[in-house]
Amino acid sequence: MPHFKYQLQGADGQTSTGVLSAADSAAAADQLRGKGKVLNIQVVEGAEKTLGERLKALNYTSGPSQKDILNFTTQLAVMVRAGISIRAAIEGIAEQAENPKFKDMLVDIKEEVESGKAFSEALMKYPRYFNSLYINMVRASEMSGSFAKMLDRIAAYLAQQIETRAMVRGAMIYPGTIATMAIGVTIFLLTFVLPKFGAVFKGKEDVLPWPTIFLMQLSAFMVQYWWAVVGGLSVLIFGCYFFAKTEQGKLAFDKMKLFFPIFQKMFRSLYISRSLHTMGELVNAGVPMLDTLAITGDISGNYYYRGLWRRVHSAVKQGKKIAFELQRTSLLPKSVVQMVSAGEESGKLGEVLDEISAYYLKQLREAIKTVTSMIEPIMIVVMGSIVGFIAMAIILPIFKMSSLVK
Repeated sequence: MPHFKYQLQGADGQTSTGVLSAADSAAAADQLRGKGKVLNIQVVEGAEKTLGERLKALNYTSGPSQKDILNFTTQLAVMVRAGISIRAAIEGIAEQAENPKFKDMLVDIKEEVESGKAFSEALMKYPRYFNSLYINMVRASEMSGSFAKMLDRIAAYLAQQIETRAMVRGAMIYPGTIATMAIGVTIFLLTFVLPKFGAVFKGKEDVLPWPTIFLMQLSAFMVQYWWAVVGGLSVLIFGCYFFAKTEQGKLAFDKMKLFFPIFQKMFRSLYISRSLHTMGELVNAGVPMLDTLAITGDISGNYYYRGLWRRVHSAVKQGKKIAFELQRTSLLPKSVVQMVSAGEESGKLGEVLDEISAYYLKQLREAIKTVTSMIEPIMIVVMGSIVGFIAMAIILPIFKMSSLVK
Protein backbone atom coordinates (compact mmCIF):
# COMPACT_ATOMS: atom_id res chain seq x y z
CA MET A 1 0.00 0.00 0.00
CA PRO A 2 1.52 3.39 -1.00
CA HIS A 3 2.41 6.09 1.52
CA PHE A 4 1.19 9.69 1.23
CA LYS A 5 2.75 12.82 2.63
CA TYR A 6 0.20 15.44 3.64
CA GLN A 7 0.13 19.03 4.85
CA LEU A 8 -2.74 19.92 7.18
CA GLN A 9 -3.91 23.22 8.63
CA GLY A 10 -5.63 22.91 12.00
CA ALA A 11 -8.46 25.00 13.48
CA ASP A 12 -5.87 27.17 15.29
CA GLY A 13 -4.19 28.03 11.99
CA GLN A 14 -1.11 25.91 12.72
CA THR A 15 0.28 23.81 9.83
CA SER A 16 1.39 20.22 10.37
CA THR A 17 2.75 17.52 8.11
CA GLY A 18 2.74 13.75 8.26
CA VAL A 19 2.71 10.48 6.37
CA LEU A 20 -0.09 7.92 6.16
CA SER A 21 -0.85 4.73 4.24
CA ALA A 22 -3.87 4.49 1.95
CA ALA A 23 -5.01 2.71 -1.20
CA ASP A 24 -4.97 5.97 -3.18
CA SER A 25 -5.05 9.73 -2.73
CA ALA A 26 -8.85 9.78 -2.45
CA ALA A 27 -8.73 7.30 0.44
CA ALA A 28 -5.98 9.34 2.08
CA ALA A 29 -8.15 12.48 1.79
CA ASP A 30 -11.02 10.60 3.45
CA GLN A 31 -8.80 9.71 6.40
CA LEU A 32 -7.85 13.36 6.88
CA ARG A 33 -11.38 14.70 6.63
CA GLY A 34 -12.46 16.39 9.84
CA LYS A 35 -8.92 16.84 11.12
CA GLY A 36 -8.43 20.21 9.44
CA LYS A 37 -8.00 21.80 6.04
CA VAL A 38 -5.87 19.68 3.72
CA LEU A 39 -3.34 21.91 1.98
CA ASN A 40 -1.49 19.26 0.02
CA ILE A 41 -1.26 15.51 -0.37
CA GLN A 42 1.08 13.50 -2.57
CA VAL A 43 2.52 10.03 -2.82
CA VAL A 44 5.92 9.51 -1.17
CA GLU A 45 8.64 9.21 -3.81
CA GLY A 46 10.42 5.89 -3.87
CA ALA A 47 7.49 4.00 -2.38
CA GLU A 48 7.93 0.31 -2.99
CA LYS A 49 5.79 -1.45 -5.55
CA THR A 50 5.03 -5.10 -5.81
CA LEU A 51 6.25 -7.16 -8.75
CA GLY A 52 2.68 -7.36 -10.05
CA GLU A 53 2.35 -3.57 -9.99
CA ARG A 54 5.64 -3.17 -11.86
CA LEU A 55 4.62 -5.71 -14.53
CA LYS A 56 1.23 -4.00 -14.86
CA ALA A 57 2.91 -0.66 -15.40
CA LEU A 58 5.00 -2.15 -18.23
CA ASN A 59 1.83 -3.14 -20.10
CA TYR A 60 0.72 0.45 -20.69
CA THR A 61 1.53 1.34 -24.28
CA SER A 62 -1.34 3.74 -25.02
CA GLY A 63 -3.16 6.58 -23.38
CA PRO A 64 -5.65 6.31 -20.53
CA SER A 65 -8.76 4.19 -20.87
CA GLN A 66 -12.26 5.34 -20.02
CA LYS A 67 -11.91 3.64 -16.64
CA ASP A 68 -8.78 5.73 -15.98
CA ILE A 69 -10.75 8.89 -16.77
CA LEU A 70 -13.57 7.69 -14.51
CA ASN A 71 -11.18 6.99 -11.62
CA PHE A 72 -9.50 10.36 -12.12
CA THR A 73 -12.85 12.16 -12.03
CA THR A 74 -14.00 10.29 -8.94
CA GLN A 75 -10.77 10.92 -7.03
CA LEU A 76 -10.71 14.57 -8.05
CA ALA A 77 -14.28 15.03 -6.76
CA VAL A 78 -13.41 13.46 -3.39
CA MET A 79 -10.23 15.51 -2.98
CA VAL A 80 -11.84 18.81 -3.97
CA ARG A 81 -14.70 18.12 -1.54
CA ALA A 82 -12.08 17.47 1.16
CA GLY A 83 -10.74 21.00 0.67
CA ILE A 84 -7.69 20.24 -1.48
CA SER A 85 -6.98 22.71 -4.24
CA ILE A 86 -7.40 21.57 -7.85
CA ARG A 87 -3.68 21.94 -8.52
CA ALA A 88 -2.68 19.86 -5.51
CA ALA A 89 -5.39 17.27 -6.23
CA ILE A 90 -4.27 16.77 -9.82
CA GLU A 91 -0.66 16.55 -8.68
CA GLY A 92 -1.54 13.89 -6.10
CA ILE A 93 -3.48 11.83 -8.63
CA ALA A 94 -0.69 12.17 -11.18
CA GLU A 95 1.86 10.86 -8.69
CA GLN A 96 0.00 7.58 -8.31
CA ALA A 97 -1.01 7.17 -11.98
CA GLU A 98 0.32 3.86 -13.31
CA ASN A 99 -0.06 4.76 -16.98
CA PRO A 100 2.98 6.90 -17.87
CA LYS A 101 1.19 8.73 -20.69
CA PHE A 102 -1.72 9.52 -18.41
CA LYS A 103 0.70 10.74 -15.76
CA ASP A 104 2.40 13.09 -18.24
CA MET A 105 -0.99 14.34 -19.37
CA LEU A 106 -2.08 15.13 -15.79
CA VAL A 107 1.20 16.90 -15.08
CA ASP A 108 0.66 19.04 -18.17
CA ILE A 109 -2.92 19.83 -17.09
CA LYS A 110 -1.64 20.80 -13.63
CA GLU A 111 0.93 23.15 -15.19
CA GLU A 112 -1.79 24.71 -17.35
CA VAL A 113 -3.90 25.35 -14.24
CA GLU A 114 -0.88 26.81 -12.43
CA SER A 115 -0.33 29.20 -15.33
CA GLY A 116 -3.75 30.71 -14.68
CA LYS A 117 -5.96 28.79 -17.12
CA ALA A 118 -9.31 27.37 -16.08
CA PHE A 119 -9.47 23.62 -15.55
CA SER A 120 -11.94 23.22 -18.43
CA GLU A 121 -9.60 25.14 -20.72
CA ALA A 122 -6.68 22.90 -19.73
CA LEU A 123 -8.74 19.80 -20.55
CA MET A 124 -9.38 21.09 -24.08
CA LYS A 125 -5.81 20.09 -25.01
CA TYR A 126 -6.87 16.43 -24.79
CA PRO A 127 -10.21 16.11 -26.64
CA ARG A 128 -9.54 12.43 -27.30
CA TYR A 129 -9.92 11.63 -23.60
CA PHE A 130 -12.06 14.53 -22.35
CA ASN A 131 -14.93 14.95 -24.80
CA SER A 132 -17.06 18.05 -25.31
CA LEU A 133 -19.64 16.86 -22.77
CA TYR A 134 -17.00 16.53 -20.07
CA ILE A 135 -15.47 19.93 -20.83
CA ASN A 136 -18.79 21.78 -21.06
CA MET A 137 -20.08 20.32 -17.79
CA VAL A 138 -16.82 21.32 -16.06
CA ARG A 139 -17.07 24.82 -17.57
CA ALA A 140 -20.65 25.14 -16.34
CA SER A 141 -19.63 24.09 -12.83
CA GLU A 142 -16.78 26.61 -12.79
CA MET A 143 -19.29 29.39 -13.46
CA SER A 144 -21.85 28.11 -10.94
CA GLY A 145 -19.40 27.18 -8.18
CA SER A 146 -20.57 23.54 -7.86
CA PHE A 147 -17.35 21.91 -9.05
CA ALA A 148 -17.24 18.84 -6.78
CA LYS A 149 -20.95 18.10 -7.28
CA MET A 150 -20.57 18.36 -11.06
CA LEU A 151 -17.58 16.01 -11.01
CA ASP A 152 -19.79 13.47 -9.22
CA ARG A 153 -22.40 13.83 -11.99
CA ILE A 154 -19.73 13.39 -14.67
CA ALA A 155 -18.37 10.31 -12.90
CA ALA A 156 -21.86 8.80 -12.66
CA TYR A 157 -22.39 9.50 -16.37
CA LEU A 158 -19.07 7.90 -17.34
CA ALA A 159 -19.75 4.86 -15.15
CA GLN A 160 -23.14 4.30 -16.80
CA GLN A 161 -21.69 4.69 -20.30
CA ILE A 162 -18.92 2.19 -19.54
CA GLU A 163 -21.46 -0.27 -18.15
CA THR A 164 -23.76 0.16 -21.17
CA ARG A 165 -20.91 -0.28 -23.63
CA ALA A 166 -19.77 -3.43 -21.81
CA MET A 167 -23.30 -4.88 -21.94
CA VAL A 168 -23.64 -4.27 -25.68
CA ARG A 169 -20.14 -5.56 -26.39
CA GLY A 170 -20.88 -8.70 -24.39
CA ALA A 171 -24.09 -9.25 -26.35
CA MET A 172 -22.16 -8.96 -29.64
CA ILE A 173 -19.24 -11.14 -28.54
CA TYR A 174 -21.47 -14.11 -27.78
CA PRO A 175 -22.84 -14.64 -31.32
CA GLY A 176 -19.40 -13.92 -32.76
CA THR A 177 -17.88 -16.66 -30.61
CA ILE A 178 -20.56 -19.17 -31.56
CA ALA A 179 -20.21 -18.31 -35.26
CA THR A 180 -16.43 -18.72 -35.07
CA MET A 181 -16.87 -22.15 -33.46
CA ALA A 182 -19.35 -23.16 -36.18
CA ILE A 183 -16.95 -22.12 -38.93
CA GLY A 184 -14.05 -23.88 -37.20
CA VAL A 185 -15.98 -27.14 -36.82
CA THR A 186 -17.05 -27.02 -40.47
CA ILE A 187 -13.51 -26.42 -41.70
CA PHE A 188 -12.22 -29.26 -39.51
CA LEU A 189 -14.80 -31.70 -40.90
CA LEU A 190 -14.14 -30.67 -44.51
CA THR A 191 -10.34 -30.73 -44.32
CA PHE A 192 -9.61 -33.57 -41.86
CA VAL A 193 -12.62 -35.88 -41.67
CA LEU A 194 -14.03 -36.01 -45.20
CA PRO A 195 -10.69 -36.64 -46.96
CA LYS A 196 -10.37 -39.92 -45.04
CA PHE A 197 -13.51 -41.17 -46.79
CA GLY A 198 -12.11 -40.33 -50.22
CA ALA A 199 -10.55 -43.75 -50.66
CA VAL A 200 -13.80 -45.47 -49.61
CA PHE A 201 -15.91 -43.57 -52.14
CA LYS A 202 -13.32 -43.54 -54.95
CA GLY A 203 -14.64 -45.16 -58.15
CA LYS A 204 -18.22 -45.19 -56.87
CA GLU A 205 -19.19 -41.69 -57.95
CA ASP A 206 -22.17 -43.00 -59.95
CA VAL A 207 -23.97 -44.26 -56.85
CA LEU A 208 -23.10 -41.35 -54.57
CA PRO A 209 -25.89 -38.89 -53.69
CA TRP A 210 -25.41 -35.22 -54.64
CA PRO A 211 -24.68 -34.00 -51.06
CA THR A 212 -21.74 -36.40 -50.85
CA ILE A 213 -20.41 -35.42 -54.29
CA PHE A 214 -20.73 -31.72 -53.47
CA LEU A 215 -18.94 -32.01 -50.11
CA MET A 216 -16.20 -34.27 -51.50
CA GLN A 217 -15.48 -31.75 -54.26
CA LEU A 218 -15.53 -28.87 -51.76
CA SER A 219 -13.24 -30.80 -49.42
CA ALA A 220 -10.79 -31.62 -52.23
CA PHE A 221 -10.72 -27.95 -53.27
CA MET A 222 -10.06 -26.73 -49.72
CA VAL A 223 -7.27 -29.26 -49.17
CA GLN A 224 -5.59 -28.60 -52.52
CA TYR A 225 -6.10 -24.85 -52.68
CA TRP A 226 -6.04 -24.02 -48.98
CA TRP A 227 -3.80 -21.03 -49.66
CA ALA A 228 -6.45 -19.54 -51.96
CA VAL A 229 -9.13 -20.08 -49.30
CA VAL A 230 -7.00 -18.46 -46.59
CA GLY A 231 -6.09 -15.59 -48.90
CA GLY A 232 -9.69 -15.04 -49.94
CA LEU A 233 -10.92 -15.01 -46.34
CA SER A 234 -8.13 -12.61 -45.36
CA VAL A 235 -9.01 -10.25 -48.20
CA LEU A 236 -12.69 -10.44 -47.24
CA ILE A 237 -12.01 -9.73 -43.56
CA PHE A 238 -9.62 -6.84 -44.22
CA GLY A 239 -11.92 -5.53 -46.94
CA CYS A 240 -14.85 -5.41 -44.52
CA TYR A 241 -12.63 -3.79 -41.87
CA PHE A 242 -11.42 -0.99 -44.16
CA PHE A 243 -14.89 -0.55 -45.68
CA ALA A 244 -16.27 -0.04 -42.17
CA LYS A 245 -13.79 2.82 -41.73
CA THR A 246 -15.10 4.70 -44.77
CA GLU A 247 -18.07 7.08 -44.70
CA GLN A 248 -20.14 4.73 -46.87
CA GLY A 249 -19.20 1.77 -44.67
CA LYS A 250 -20.17 3.55 -41.46
CA LEU A 251 -23.47 4.55 -43.04
CA ALA A 252 -24.17 0.97 -44.14
CA PHE A 253 -23.32 -0.58 -40.77
CA ASP A 254 -25.26 2.07 -38.83
CA LYS A 255 -28.28 1.41 -41.03
CA MET A 256 -27.94 -2.34 -40.53
CA LYS A 257 -27.88 -1.87 -36.74
CA LEU A 258 -31.17 0.00 -36.85
CA PHE A 259 -33.05 -2.30 -39.23
CA PHE A 260 -31.61 -5.81 -38.72
CA PRO A 261 -34.51 -7.77 -37.15
CA ILE A 262 -32.71 -9.34 -34.17
CA PHE A 263 -30.57 -6.37 -33.14
CA GLN A 264 -32.68 -3.33 -34.04
CA LYS A 265 -34.49 -3.02 -30.69
CA MET A 266 -31.24 -3.31 -28.76
CA PHE A 267 -29.42 -0.66 -30.81
CA ARG A 268 -32.38 1.72 -30.93
CA SER A 269 -32.67 1.52 -27.13
CA LEU A 270 -28.91 2.13 -26.87
CA TYR A 271 -28.93 5.24 -29.04
CA ILE A 272 -32.07 6.72 -27.50
CA SER A 273 -30.81 6.12 -23.96
CA ARG A 274 -27.34 7.52 -24.73
CA SER A 275 -28.67 10.60 -26.56
CA LEU A 276 -31.28 11.56 -23.99
CA HIS A 277 -29.01 10.81 -21.04
CA THR A 278 -26.32 13.05 -22.53
CA MET A 279 -28.83 15.78 -23.28
CA GLY A 280 -30.33 15.55 -19.79
CA GLU A 281 -26.96 15.84 -18.08
CA LEU A 282 -26.03 18.91 -20.13
CA VAL A 283 -29.42 20.60 -19.59
CA ASN A 284 -29.21 20.00 -15.83
CA ALA A 285 -25.64 21.35 -15.82
CA GLY A 286 -26.83 24.61 -17.35
CA VAL A 287 -25.07 24.22 -20.71
CA PRO A 288 -26.67 26.38 -23.46
CA MET A 289 -29.23 24.48 -25.54
CA LEU A 290 -27.44 24.88 -28.88
CA ASP A 291 -24.22 23.49 -27.40
CA THR A 292 -26.23 20.72 -25.75
CA LEU A 293 -27.79 19.62 -29.04
CA ALA A 294 -24.45 19.74 -30.88
CA ILE A 295 -22.75 17.60 -28.21
CA THR A 296 -25.69 15.17 -28.10
CA GLY A 297 -25.38 14.59 -31.84
CA ASP A 298 -21.62 13.98 -31.62
CA ILE A 299 -21.97 11.47 -28.77
CA SER A 300 -25.04 9.63 -30.09
CA GLY A 301 -22.85 7.01 -31.79
CA ASN A 302 -24.92 6.49 -34.94
CA TYR A 303 -24.95 8.34 -38.28
CA TYR A 304 -28.74 8.62 -38.42
CA TYR A 305 -29.19 9.80 -34.83
CA ARG A 306 -26.33 12.26 -35.27
CA GLY A 307 -28.14 13.66 -38.31
CA LEU A 308 -31.39 13.89 -36.32
CA TRP A 309 -29.85 15.95 -33.53
CA ARG A 310 -28.08 18.19 -36.03
CA ARG A 311 -31.44 18.91 -37.69
CA VAL A 312 -32.90 19.68 -34.26
CA HIS A 313 -29.93 22.00 -33.65
CA SER A 314 -30.66 23.85 -36.88
CA ALA A 315 -34.37 24.13 -36.04
CA VAL A 316 -33.70 25.48 -32.53
CA LYS A 317 -31.17 27.92 -33.97
CA GLN A 318 -34.00 29.28 -36.13
CA GLY A 319 -36.16 29.78 -33.05
CA LYS A 320 -38.25 26.60 -33.24
CA LYS A 321 -39.04 24.15 -30.45
CA ILE A 322 -37.03 20.95 -29.93
CA ALA A 323 -40.12 18.81 -30.46
CA PHE A 324 -40.80 20.44 -33.85
CA GLU A 325 -38.09 18.46 -35.64
CA LEU A 326 -38.50 15.35 -33.47
CA GLN A 327 -42.10 14.97 -34.62
CA ARG A 328 -40.88 14.45 -38.18
CA THR A 329 -38.61 11.47 -37.49
CA SER A 330 -39.21 7.75 -37.03
CA LEU A 331 -36.04 7.29 -34.97
CA LEU A 332 -37.84 8.26 -31.76
CA PRO A 333 -41.18 6.82 -30.62
CA LYS A 334 -44.10 9.25 -30.58
CA SER A 335 -44.43 8.82 -26.81
CA VAL A 336 -40.84 10.04 -26.33
CA VAL A 337 -41.49 13.08 -28.52
CA GLN A 338 -44.63 13.89 -26.52
CA MET A 339 -42.76 13.66 -23.21
CA VAL A 340 -39.92 15.85 -24.53
CA SER A 341 -42.48 18.40 -25.72
CA ALA A 342 -44.22 18.35 -22.32
CA GLY A 343 -40.91 18.80 -20.50
CA GLU A 344 -39.97 21.66 -22.80
CA GLU A 345 -43.29 23.44 -22.18
CA SER A 346 -43.20 22.93 -18.40
CA GLY A 347 -39.56 23.96 -17.99
CA LYS A 348 -38.63 20.54 -16.58
CA LEU A 349 -36.87 19.21 -19.66
CA GLY A 350 -33.83 17.94 -17.73
CA GLU A 351 -35.94 15.86 -15.33
CA VAL A 352 -38.03 14.43 -18.17
CA LEU A 353 -34.91 13.48 -20.16
CA ASP A 354 -33.44 11.72 -17.12
CA GLU A 355 -36.61 9.68 -16.67
CA ILE A 356 -36.82 8.73 -20.35
CA SER A 357 -33.15 7.74 -20.55
CA ALA A 358 -33.49 5.62 -17.40
CA TYR A 359 -36.51 3.86 -18.92
CA TYR A 360 -34.67 3.13 -22.17
CA LEU A 361 -31.62 1.93 -20.26
CA LYS A 362 -33.92 -0.63 -18.67
CA GLN A 363 -35.28 -1.45 -22.13
CA LEU A 364 -31.71 -1.90 -23.35
CA ARG A 365 -30.94 -4.44 -20.63
CA GLU A 366 -34.09 -6.38 -21.49
CA ALA A 367 -33.28 -6.20 -25.22
CA ILE A 368 -29.79 -7.58 -24.60
CA LYS A 369 -31.25 -10.52 -22.67
CA THR A 370 -33.71 -11.12 -25.50
CA VAL A 371 -30.98 -11.01 -28.14
CA THR A 372 -28.75 -13.47 -26.31
CA SER A 373 -31.67 -15.81 -25.60
CA MET A 374 -32.68 -15.74 -29.30
CA ILE A 375 -29.20 -16.13 -30.73
CA GLU A 376 -28.34 -19.23 -28.71
CA PRO A 377 -31.03 -21.53 -30.20
CA ILE A 378 -30.55 -20.02 -33.68
CA MET A 379 -26.82 -20.73 -33.64
CA ILE A 380 -27.40 -24.23 -32.24
CA VAL A 381 -29.85 -24.96 -35.07
CA VAL A 382 -27.40 -23.60 -37.66
CA MET A 383 -24.48 -25.62 -36.26
CA GLY A 384 -26.63 -28.73 -35.98
CA SER A 385 -27.83 -28.33 -39.57
CA ILE A 386 -24.29 -27.97 -40.91
CA VAL A 387 -22.92 -30.91 -38.95
CA GLY A 388 -26.04 -32.97 -39.72
CA PHE A 389 -25.72 -32.25 -43.44
CA ILE A 390 -22.08 -33.36 -43.43
CA ALA A 391 -22.90 -36.48 -41.40
CA MET A 392 -25.77 -37.31 -43.77
CA ALA A 393 -23.47 -36.89 -46.78
CA ILE A 394 -21.10 -39.46 -45.26
CA ILE A 395 -23.63 -41.98 -43.92
CA LEU A 396 -26.08 -42.10 -46.86
CA PRO A 397 -23.63 -43.54 -49.42
CA ILE A 398 -22.44 -46.13 -46.89
CA PHE A 399 -26.02 -47.37 -46.43
CA LYS A 400 -26.58 -47.27 -50.18
CA MET A 401 -23.46 -49.31 -50.92
CA SER A 402 -24.36 -51.79 -48.22
CA SER A 403 -27.78 -52.37 -49.81
CA LEU A 404 -26.18 -52.88 -53.24
CA VAL A 405 -23.77 -55.47 -51.84
CA LYS A 406 -26.71 -57.42 -50.35
